[in-house]
Amino acid sequence: MALRIPSLETFRIFDACARHMNFSHAAKELCITPAAVSQRIRTLEAEIGKPLFIRHGPRIRLNGDGETLFRHTRAIITRARAAIEELQAVRTLRLTATPTFASRWLAVHLAEFEAAHPGIAIDIDVSADIRLPGQYDLAIRSGDGNWADVRATRLFPIDATPMLSPRLMDDTDVQHPVDLARLPMIPSADWTRWFAGQGCPVAAMPADGRKAYPSQDLAARAALEGKGVALLSPRLFAGELAAVRLVQPFAFVLSGPGHYWLVEPAHARGSAAGAFRMWLLDRIRAG
Repeated sequence: MALRIPSLETFRIFDACARHMNFSHAAKELCITPAAVSQRIRTLEAEIGKPLFIRHGPRIRLNGDGETLFRHTRAIITRARAAIEELQAVRTLRLTATPTFASRWLAVHLAEFEAAHPGIAIDIDVSADIRLPGQYDLAIRSGDGNWADVRATRLFPIDATPMLSPRLMDDTDVQHPVDLARLPMIPSADWTRWFAGQGCPVAAMPADGRKAYPSQDLAARAALEGKGVALLSPRLFAGELAAVRLVQPFAFVLSGPGHYWLVEPAHARGSAAGAFRMWLLDRIRAG
């Protein structure tokens, strides 16, 4: 025969009676009638098969079995209250992300997470450097994922394709990839790979000695201002393409070898980090 466990409400009434040693005082705390309290205790004693109180008129006191049950119910109620307080408390998630991911992905999607998790406040540190353990809860970084003493989960490949302002596109007859070489080229280490992927000679890429921009975000700003053609991610700059602030003249997109990664300290803990991790992976899978 399966053991019937009394309800949490029954334990709560028993707990109040054990603390007050008086049914009427317990009823006042619980906002129910003394008769309802007395009936619930009689039902509890019947279910257990043992008396729990020694009664002296309106005064009561726990017997040995009552003391045993009270120790356990007090612990149950204390843990339940602590769990509810933890869920209701505002928790802070320390998230560090690269500049391009922060401005082009988080800025677009983060409101969805905040609406679904109002009890989690996100403190964002925009940086490309790997932070020391204890300085962050989660990180978004780009590279090969080969970092020591962390757990890295692959998000999506770093991709790139030429983009330029509509005005610059209108001013130039761009029919073939090699035609881009006639335009100002915003520096990137991947131009040679992109031209090679299109079957163009490496010589088509101008070599003016300028250093590559440190992030796609900075290259995009220059492209938006009509300063030249930039290699940018169609995933991260989809908004600019949809609004025709930038145009993508060719379909070919470089993908990898680097990726964006969700990086976690080796001994990461915390429900806020777990909630964000689950949301981020689901959101990226959804596209």
